[in-house]
Amino acid sequence: MITAQSIYKYSQNDRTAITIGTFDGVHIGHQKILERLVNDANALGLKSMVLTFFPHPRMVLQKDTNIKLLNTIAERTKILKSSGLDYLIIHPFTQEFSRLSATEFVRDLLVNNLKTKKIIIGYDHRFGRNRSANINDLISFGNTLDFEVDEISAQEIDDVSVSSTKIRKAISEGDIKTANSYLGYNYMLTGKVKKGKGIGKQLNYPTANIQIEETYKLIPKTGSYVVKSNINGTDVFGMMNIGYNPTVSGTEKSIEVHFFDFDQDLYDLELQIDILDRLREEHKFESVDALKDQLSKDKITSLSIIKRL
Repeated sequence: MITAQSIYKYSQNDRTAITIGTFDGVHIGHQKILERLVNDANALGLKSMVLTFFPHPRMVLQKDTNIKLLNTIAERTKILKSSGLDYLIIHPFTQEFSRLSATEFVRDLLVNNLKTKKIIIGYDHRFGRNRSANINDLISFGNTLDFEVDEISAQEIDDVSVSSTKIRKAISEGDIKTANSYLGYNYMLTGKVKKGKGIGKQLNYPTANIQIEETYKLIPKTGSYVVKSNINGTDVFGMMNIGYNPTVSGTEKSIEVHFFDFDQDLYDLELQIDILDRLREEHKFESVDALKDQLSKDKITSLSIIKRL
């Protein structure tokens, strides 16, 4: 898959079949649309392309700084790459871009720049300045500019919308199994390992303190989880705590991972943490010894879950 960070930086001459959207989560509903795109492109002798945007339009148009997304843009790119796409365009969404007319967007960008010959798009898709144009306008453009429009039905769009809503709700409630079933893969957190307070080491459960720069990333509910990471080509399992470490009077929220049977320096390494299941809520224990006893039990439970995978 070839990735371009702007429509204007794309310089290939291949004729394309394209779909457009934020594709946050790239979940099973999205994956059906992508499979359809790739199959149709192959059948028509075209190259498959996704046009997505970053930042999220709501961050720009509504100044919605509270919006939480299922993927960072790097995670979204990685997942889309596994879909068999030929091209991914990540176009910067700006106020200026939002003011393009429907004609400018379709004629100048989709047809002239991206060489679009087929567009697969939702029945409710709106585009152009003030979102003034709809799918009927797009079909009319297609008749004039020689491209085909394939409409994604209301049922399919509803499935995508419902999946996204259920995934966000499940993650917020700590229901990772449900989230993963809708995603079609394990929900992930990606961040750099930074020096923490060393509390885990004092408990004989040393942890990697994961710091996620992207404030828009949806973090699961506080608690303990079973996780997996690929470190230097090897899958390593462990348990992760998201929370405030109340037993040792913690006040700041942290994400800490203890890897089983693992002893390497991970500082400043970027890790992808795949979340497999939830163990329990975060508790304030009566003593540090009580916390250590619970961590021992958590490890036994985690290893039992991992064996069943």
